[in-house]
Amino acid sequence: MKVDVIDFKGKKIGDMELPKDIFEANVNVDLMHQAYVRQMANARLGTHETKERGDVSGGGRKPWRQKGTGRARQGSIRAAQWVGGGKIFTPHMRSYEKKMPLKMRRAALRSALTVKAGDGEIIIVDSVAMDQPKSKILAQAVEKWVGENTALLVMPSKAEENVFISARNLKGVKVLHANYLNIRDLLTYDRVVLDKSSITVIEEYLGKGK
Repeated sequence: MKVDVIDFKGKKIGDMELPKDIFEANVNVDLMHQAYVRQMANARLGTHETKERGDVSGGGRKPWRQKGTGRARQGSIRAAQWVGGGKIFTPHMRSYEKKMPLKMRRAALRSALTVKAGDGEIIIVDSVAMDQPKSKILAQAVEKWVGENTALLVMPSKAEENVFISARNLKGVKVLHANYLNIRDLLTYDRVVLDKSSITVIEEYLGKGK
């Protein structure tokens, strides 16, 4: 699959062949969904906590005798039916972590990249480099690359700090290191903008046999 290569200003300067084993892989929608659910689940903190009857202070004495009062029998003012009592069937701290083999996760990424490439949503920029952090300059460049679409900008390394800083205030733009490519971002953003050098990094862990 050949795609156009553009410069920072959005002008076509050539084309390149995308790695077939990554951008023309078998598309497995179920695997993509499983990887997405896993990532979203693993992002949950699970720190919610409520108090049960035994966790609420007080209530150690029976509020009134068992018989003879005409009222319903009660064992503690910290029972669930009392105001200020413990809670029943409410959330407690837990882990939502889901496990998924590394090869399956990588296959899901290849599927997502293949879908993006097939839909013409992969954009290759020869070099995304900035002398200084300027959100306005990056915003103008992104608009030339993707128009009004949202963009996931994939960089080969964190060395281009100016690009990462410039994107902080841009709505609909996220800069990501190529090693941190993930299914949620690939499916969330309309266009995937790849710095040309980042393809080599992606090949290292998503290439044939990985």
